[in-house]
Amino acid sequence: MGFIIETERLLLRELTTDDAENFYQLNLNPNVIRYTGDDAFSDVEEAYTFLVNYGDYKRNGFGRWAVIRKEDNAFLGWCGLKHNADIGETDIGFRFFEEFWNKGYATESAKACLNYGFSQLNQEIIIGRAMKDNIASIKVLEKIGLRYDRDFDFDGQDGVVYLGTF
Repeated sequence: MGFIIETERLLLRELTTDDAENFYQLNLNPNVIRYTGDDAFSDVEEAYTFLVNYGDYKRNGFGRWAVIRKEDNAFLGWCGLKHNADIGETDIGFRFFEEFWNKGYATESAKACLNYGFSQLNQEIIIGRAMKDNIASIKVLEKIGLRYDRDFDFDGQDGVVYLGTF
């Protein structure tokens, strides 16, 4: 499978069913999903089923992508764009194994995805959402050039929306 985005240290590609074990393990860590509003998958099969049914690539031509470290082909997590047709917004999101936090991977991959969204996908606006308590993710959104836009209800929690424009 070809890579969609390449950065200095990373390769981003579509998620596949071969990623089910990594996807399961990623969401299994309560620290990783603490600010996401998501639950852990019950088992690898549930993660596999999610990946089988993940339709964003066909529906929108883009989605969340696996983030692979070049030096050793390690699956670090995912990063990418998601279009919500119901509200006409495209957002950027990212999730990484805890062992890869604070190494710049989220910022590096998110910046590349943001640039790809503007230059290749012709998006005019890309937003980032985070719970207010998720200071690390907010810092990533700020580092990639998004600016605070508004507060919102994030699954019953206080959330913020950051905005980037082309």
